[in-house]
Amino acid sequence: MRACSILHPFGIGATEHQPHPVEICDVRHKTNKPLPMRVMTLNWPKFGSSLFHSSIKWFTSTATPSISIPAIHCKIRDLVFEGQYHRTLEIYKEEVHLSGLHATPSFLPSVIKACSYAQSLDFGLQLHCIILKTGSDSEAVISNSLISMYAKFSIVEAARQVFDTVPNRDTITWNSLINCYLQNGCCFQALETFKKMYLCGFVLNLELIAGIISTCVRTGEFSLGRQIHALVIVHGMIKESVFLSTALLDLYMKCHRSFLALRVFEGMEVKNAVSWTSMIFGCIANQDYDMAINCFRTLQVEGIKPNRVTLLAVLPAFAELGYLEHGKEVHGYAFRQGFVSDHHFSAAMIHMYCKCRETLRSAEIIFEKSIFRDVVVWSSIIGGYARSGNGAKAMKLYSQMQTEGIEPNSVTLLAILSAYTTLSSLNHGCGVHGYILKRGLNFEVFIGNALINMYAKCGCLMASHQIFKEMPIKDYTSWSTLISGYGIHGYGEKALQLFHEMQDTGVEPDSITFLAVLSACNHSGLVEEGREIFDHVMKDDKTPLTIEHCACLVDLLGRSGKVEDGCEVVRSMPMKPSTKIWSSLVSACKVHGRLEMAERLALWLIKLEPDNTANHTMLSMVYAEAGNWVGVEEVRRLTRVHGLKKCYGFSQIALENKSMY
Repeated sequence: MRACSILHPFGIGATEHQPHPVEICDVRHKTNKPLPMRVMTLNWPKFGSSLFHSSIKWFTSTATPSISIPAIHCKIRDLVFEGQYHRTLEIYKEEVHLSGLHATPSFLPSVIKACSYAQSLDFGLQLHCIILKTGSDSEAVISNSLISMYAKFSIVEAARQVFDTVPNRDTITWNSLINCYLQNGCCFQALETFKKMYLCGFVLNLELIAGIISTCVRTGEFSLGRQIHALVIVHGMIKESVFLSTALLDLYMKCHRSFLALRVFEGMEVKNAVSWTSMIFGCIANQDYDMAINCFRTLQVEGIKPNRVTLLAVLPAFAELGYLEHGKEVHGYAFRQGFVSDHHFSAAMIHMYCKCRETLRSAEIIFEKSIFRDVVVWSSIIGGYARSGNGAKAMKLYSQMQTEGIEPNSVTLLAILSAYTTLSSLNHGCGVHGYILKRGLNFEVFIGNALINMYAKCGCLMASHQIFKEMPIKDYTSWSTLISGYGIHGYGEKALQLFHEMQDTGVEPDSITFLAVLSACNHSGLVEEGREIFDHVMKDDKTPLTIEHCACLVDLLGRSGKVEDGCEVVRSMPMKPSTKIWSSLVSACKVHGRLEMAERLALWLIKLEPDNTANHTMLSMVYAEAGNWVGVEEVRRLTRVHGLKKCYGFSQIALENKSMY
């Protein structure tokens, strides 16, 4: 059987001649599992018999069909257009094939398309056999349809081999192969094929260029994306397609070139809702929340009606900036448009209300009224309570989620680990760790970082360090978390050792890492080492100096009795000192007997924050240390007059899996 021998590169091999019906095996899909299929629906006589030869003669004959080719062509075309793909295949099998018109090129593309959408790989392979047997594969339109069919079935190798055998490739042939690569995640092969297509002189389709630019974004090939941008400018194609301009906009936003993205956006003659939404998404990704809100307002001014995706894009901006009223307005608009029934929108609204912590009740109402609660909705509400410090509620919701049979994902696990870390609930944290190991999620960097933080905050430094060692990939957050863990438990020298190991491995420390090291020096009283780290930050252009760095050094110097040096740091700070820095100096002066300076600084603090009870308490303690009991009584009287009350702390002790406060 010649057709089967030609199809052998696709993994199709004919068996020995057998009694009817003929079986073809070893058809390999992307799972590399054999897919048995029948070559023909005919009942073949035994090989060698006279009836066999007459059957072959009948099958290959060109007898005049009993039905009209134009009529059957229109019938098949209409069925495919109406989406009746299975019916199309039945017509081909029962009417066309038996009439001898099975290899007519005019309607084969429609039948191949019907195979693709009906998910009938066996039927498609039989058609390919017939096409090869009759020589119809020389028709470009048929080969293009075969490439698209194999793309639908994710048999990329077969599509590529069909492409290689096409004698006269046209633009659609190239587009079909590139789209096949794009649909099946073969991004680099798509880019290489696109380059070859351009070098062969074919006209580039605008939608194809937009797809290739999106592929450049996914693969990080920003340089190639800019070259394609230059190409479309030279050919004057950029103004012809809003999809192409939107793809370029997304490219520059993803590579953090906001200025170029804005240039592309401003040059667009037509801006639709998709363009505005892409611009808003880009601003959110670059944390330019004000710009995102301005785009949203301009969109409405220009009379474009925001859709559900646009609202999903702008809600994070309101959440991050705490614009609760604007968020409520979007909520009202969505309610009127009927978007609130969408679970993705519900999750976004829950996230927005949870970010504005005083409206957790609103988030809970949306959650309770949600008809469909998927893992995204559950993760949003659990994360909201975890961030607000209500770990007990987060734990309760997590248990309820598991009871309802919803499997937590990585985002859910990060949220609940944060809750367990806040509550120092080691037993529950170990349970989640076991679930993570069972699901194989421990290889994800952010999960590993959360586990390091959880064990370190619960006092299990050995477990924390062991997780760090087992992580295949460590980022600067991994190092910073472990350094901070050793620092808060007083192991300053070990924290410094880890910091130097981090530098030796080539991982660049950021401002958080330096803050963790400074804090470790502060907890261990390593003054000279702390000064050395601070001087390094001052000289390093890559790491911005923050007020937290200065506060940490001031506290370190104050605790060690170097009050004058601490004051010098405050005077030389490039930013305005915070009240925490002044409070740290007051405490240092009180401890080391500099009571007059402590009194002046405490009075200054009260002027800065008259409603902060802690400042009044600190002044009272300074007076008590100096034996000024009249001053102590006066401070207490003023505190009562102004109605100020102290915020009490609490301690938690876990005994036999029960928490006591």
